[in-house]
Amino acid sequence: MVDSRMIEKGEVVAVTTTELVDALSAARASDRLRAALEVGTGADPRAAEALVARCAVEPDFFVRDMLTWALCRLPVDSVVPRLVTELASGCTQARAQALHTLSKIGDGSAWPAVAEAVHDADDDVARSAWRAAVALVPPGEDAALATDLAAELGRGDRDLQLSLSRALVTLGESILPALDTAATSVDAAVRAHADATRALSADPDSGFALSLEVAKRVAVAGSDEEQTGADR
Repeated sequence: MVDSRMIEKGEVVAVTTTELVDALSAARASDRLRAALEVGTGADPRAAEALVARCAVEPDFFVRDMLTWALCRLPVDSVVPRLVTELASGCTQARAQALHTLSKIGDGSAWPAVAEAVHDADDDVARSAWRAAVALVPPGEDAALATDLAAELGRGDRDLQLSLSRALVTLGESILPALDTAATSVDAAVRAHADATRALSADPDSGFALSLEVAKRVAVAGSDEEQTGADR
C-alpha cells in the first residue's frame, strides 16, 4: 500500500491510502479537507473511486473543491470514465460535480457525454455543463455548440442567465448567428437574453444586469406593439 504523510497534533504520522480514503467521510470538514489534500498529494489511482463517490455527497464547498483537485492529480484513465458514468446519476450534486471536475481535467474523451448534459433539467447541473462544454468543445464545433447553448436562452433567473451568457461569450464570434436566430424568437425573454449576451460579447466589462433589463423592456415593448398591430 502506498503511504502518504499527515501531520496530526504536531507529529508526523504515516497514513495509508486506505486510511485516508476512510477519512474522507470524517465528521469534521477540516479533517475531510486534509484527507482530500493528502490523497491528492499521494496521487494513488486506487483512490479514484472513493474520491468520485465522495463528490456526490460532500456538503462542504471547500472540501468538494479539494476533491476535484485530488482527482485532477490522478491518471486521466482512472478518473474520466468514472466521472462520465456519474453524468447518468440520479443525484444532481454527483452530476454537477462530475461536470465541474471534467472541465478542470480538460480531457476531450468526455466531450460527447458533456454535450448531452447542457440541457439538464437541474439548473446547477446545466450551469456546470455549460462551463464544461465550452472548455472541452472540439476544434471546429464552436458554432454547433453555440446553437445548442442558445436553445437555453431565457432560462432561469439573472444569475443563471449570466452564467449561460458568459459561456457563450467564451466561444467568440461563432455565437453571432445563434444570437441572430434567438433575436427573432416569439419569446420576449429569449430575445432579451440574446440581446444582453450580444452586448456582453461586444463589451465584456459592460453591466449584464443593466443590459438584460434594457433588453427586456425593448423585447416586451416590441411584443406589445406586435400584439397591438395584430389587433387592428
